[in-house]
Amino acid sequence: MSKKIAMIGAGSVVFCKTLISDILATPALIDSEFALMSPTEPKLRRMEAFVNRMIEENSLPAKVWATTDRREAIRDADFVVVMIQVGGFHAYGADYEIPLKYGVDQCIGDTLGPGGIFRGQRHIPVLAGIAKDMEEVAKPGAIMLQYANPMAANCLALGKVSNVPFIGLCHGVQTTLDLISGYCEVPKDEITYVCGGINHMDWFLRLEHKGRDLYPMLRDCFERPEYYKNEKVRGEVFRHFGYFMTESTGHLSEYVPWFRKSQSALDLYCDEPAFGGESGAYYKWGKAMAEKYAEVDPLQFESAAIEQRSVEYCSYILEAVTTGVPFRLMGNVRNDGYITNLPKGCCVEVPTFADDTGLHPTVIGDLPPQCAALCMTNINVQTLCAEAALKGDTEHLVQAMALDPLTSAVCTLKEIREMTSEMLEELRPYLPQFEGKSVRPTPTIHIPADCKAVEAPLDPALAIGKRFGTLIEQKTA
Repeated sequence: MSKKIAMIGAGSVVFCKTLISDILATPALIDSEFALMSPTEPKLRRMEAFVNRMIEENSLPAKVWATTDRREAIRDADFVVVMIQVGGFHAYGADYEIPLKYGVDQCIGDTLGPGGIFRGQRHIPVLAGIAKDMEEVAKPGAIMLQYANPMAANCLALGKVSNVPFIGLCHGVQTTLDLISGYCEVPKDEITYVCGGINHMDWFLRLEHKGRDLYPMLRDCFERPEYYKNEKVRGEVFRHFGYFMTESTGHLSEYVPWFRKSQSALDLYCDEPAFGGESGAYYKWGKAMAEKYAEVDPLQFESAAIEQRSVEYCSYILEAVTTGVPFRLMGNVRNDGYITNLPKGCCVEVPTFADDTGLHPTVIGDLPPQCAALCMTNINVQTLCAEAALKGDTEHLVQAMALDPLTSAVCTLKEIREMTSEMLEELRPYLPQFEGKSVRPTPTIHIPADCKAVEAPLDPALAIGKRFGTLIEQKTA
């Protein structure tokens, strides 16, 4: 039976094209109906025309139509694929440039840090609205495939507001397996692995090739300059925390406090170009592409030929749900006991199976304590980010920024509050939940030169220590 697939954010030229091409390359899905939705009319019509060209030139029975009405796109849908970017490059510019004024240097800025937190403020209310539309007009049991960042904060919020089946999807595990395959010189499809953690901080808990542990070889590689140079940040975290992580140097350098807090740290660990740690790498690249194709349709240069599928999970999940043939993936889901030493209700990334009965995450149990502890530094921020976005709470927004590992390594609390206020005012057009609300300023207290501190009662523990020290002095006198 033909499936209706709503593509929300279909103005995303590269990503939407890739996912639809993957779906049309899947025999069980070639008669799908695609409902493309975007608020940006010119990009939407370009994508509609290109998908029509793919269908016609490959003689497929699929159908496509486009609308700016999200609810109509979702009506009677079997699957809803979300790839939104609210605010476009104006918002992304504020995410990067304003924090930089305060010394917070981001490479990607879409997952954690000031950029990720404010992207969450833009996306979470929209995702909640999509989930509500699905509850009301999609087919019963319709699944949301969620690609928008910040992945973990977005999915944490979805888990709070809706029971719609959803799964957050990323390609960090797949691309990291490519790196491991190359470093250890074994075929990617012969690697046996188990991962667990959170999105962009997922840990390889088991890593084998035909029963042989690959960790000794991988550790040896990262003690050699030619390997270490390629992934300095990921290599350092691997060396000190004992497990290899699924995120590259450019991304990972933003989620921890050690690598971007000073120019000397940046020069030492983030000196490779582009996603090897370069400041504003993804924003600058995306902006350059947007400007290059501002007056030109980039899809006119793209081939409409349907070729082999990409590494993205989307088409494989749709195929499994449609045919009943199980597919194993790494999915971002609400933590309903899947990782037992991370908080219930947070978003975790765990092995998940898809089939014609739906999505089935698996239980990992406890992460190694050091891995869980590092994940918690990000989960604390994600939780406050979600609370701020859902409630329009400016104090939770400030607190999320203050608990961010990189921001807190660079800024004082007063600076963080001022930066949050500046970002909120610049991004206000995309943040309706904060209408009429502002960040409360920190009062400035001027201390006169002759001001003396008020004498406060001595803490009991200090009083005992002081008395004990006096007795020792008397006995030794």
